Amino acid sequence: MAILDWFIPWEFSPTVIVACALAALLYVRGVRHRPPGVARQLSFWVGLVLIYIGLQTRLDYFAEREFFIHRIQHLILHHLGPFLVALSLPGPVLRAGFSLRWRTRVLARIESSRVWRYAADVLFNPWVASILFFGIIYFWLWPSVHFVAMLDWRLYRVMNWSVTIDGLLFWWLVLDRRPCPPARLAPGVRVLVSLAVAVPQILIGALVTFARHDLYPIYDICGRAFPSVSSMSSQMIGGLVLWIPSAMMSVIAALVALRNWMSLSQRGRLPHRVERLSR
Repeated sequence: MAILDWFIPWEFSPTVIVACALAALLYVRGVRHRPPGVARQLSFWVGLVLIYIGLQTRLDYFAEREFFIHRIQHLILHHLGPFLVALSLPGPVLRAGFSLRWRTRVLARIESSRVWRYAADVLFNPWVASILFFGIIYFWLWPSVHFVAMLDWRLYRVMNWSVTIDGLLFWWLVLDRRPCPPARLAPGVRVLVSLAVAVPQILIGALVTFARHDLYPIYDICGRAFPSVSSMSSQMIGGLVLWIPSAMMSVIAALVALRNWMSLSQRGRLPHRVERLSR
């Protein structure tokens, strides 16, 4: 099989194609008006490609038939891809990709609406964002829920989209480089939130890794992609993927947030009260 064949959609989803194409188009247009550095552009494109790979390539075939591949898929969709997109700080660039008319007449109205403000206040609350970040993993990994989601293609797509959107929202929140306000969280809170979500991920990863029975028999029913890998081995590897790389991403995010905090302090962009406390 040629390498390019892996990028052919396994189960074609117009929503994924349109969403990725629209993001790419807006970013290309935005770069012309507000060009970021090369590193930020590379981070955005790698993150977007990883999200596409996780949602719309042959990786999806193996994720439907092997638990540890499924965990790798969600590591890409919930952590790595959204992390890189958020790390690139694409907001101003994507906004610049819209025409002036759209920015002033459409985006401005949406951002000033009560629904938008209320949704943003809820979703970007540090408690809500943290609980959603690890809670969505717990929810979809609950054996009975996971069983149904892997059988129903509609729920399967909802599952993949939900972890992707949640990842984008969370990493966007904690990797913000701006002072507060306009950022939603204070620099120190971003560090704490990043570390706090690592603990539940470690816990559920350990529970799955050391489980003494098959929690997810659905993969035997659907037919395993790698028959030589036993169900318990696949479950153990999947638990380790959930345990170690996922938690490490939180630690990396905390280090990035700490660097941003120090940078803001050095440039005198923190409130005076915070600067005095940091001294």
